[in-house]
Amino acid sequence: MKRTLKVFGIAAVSLIAVVAMLVVIALFLSERKLNRVIRLDVQAVPYAGGEAVLRRGQYLFETRGCAECHGADGNGKVLINDTGGLYVKTPNLTMGVGVASRYHEMDWVRTIRHGVKPDGRPLRIMPAEIFNRLTDDDLAAVVAYVRSLPPGNGGGAEVRLPLVFRVLYGLDVIHDAAQKIDHALPPSRPVPVGPTAEYGAYVATMCTGCHGKGLSGGRVPDGAPDWPPAANLTPGEGSVMPRYPTVEMFKAMLRSGRRPDGSAISTVMPFASLAEFSDNDIEAVYAFLKALPPRAPGQR
Repeated sequence: MKRTLKVFGIAAVSLIAVVAMLVVIALFLSERKLNRVIRLDVQAVPYAGGEAVLRRGQYLFETRGCAECHGADGNGKVLINDTGGLYVKTPNLTMGVGVASRYHEMDWVRTIRHGVKPDGRPLRIMPAEIFNRLTDDDLAAVVAYVRSLPPGNGGGAEVRLPLVFRVLYGLDVIHDAAQKIDHALPPSRPVPVGPTAEYGAYVATMCTGCHGKGLSGGRVPDGAPDWPPAANLTPGEGSVMPRYPTVEMFKAMLRSGRRPDGSAISTVMPFASLAEFSDNDIEAVYAFLKALPPRAPGQR
């Protein structure tokens, strides 16, 4: 009996030692991955101005998640403060003491489209994969609006990850912003604004981060463990679109965060942004979703 217990004890200590070694290696890989330099050959988008540009920039800032993450004033805010130790504070984007006050034209392109800092290192948390498809005009409009915001005194980004997140990041289970992008893909070509499926495909790129490029949903990559699977937006099996037989019902859902039966939809959906969508953009997205080919749920 004593011999058996001794064997089990040695095995347990050995297992703990192996796990500890794996954790140390994963943490080393995590730091190396976070500090890697990503070299990109990108074209600068010239600064733009004028009332029409600023109006467009404000609309995009408010509807594409910028305000939801960085605050309506662009001064940054605490986005996540989880009891498990996950803490994310977004940076001040204004021309006050914010990080963007030192940006040049090329830096905006790297950050917004590619998830890469001006020094070439990756951003940990930034949905650049959905902004990667912005046209040059829309990117210039967003930048123009951000640069027009009153200077704020918010600081830089603060990200504190629990040990398990750092380990998973080092093991490449969790990805940073730059890993989610095809950096060779050119920006979208301009599409005439209107309630059409063609324009809806452009607007709906903001949905692909959670629902996948094919918009059939499934588990959200790099999402929190308690996030529900994203819904299938195609006409395939398990689609949620039959719940919205009219565009008016679809509009009501986006602006209220509730299904037609009154039940609440997960707040993982960015309803603060979606509620600001124009009728035109909602009608365009609806037309696009209705025209999608069926896909099985979870195929992303």
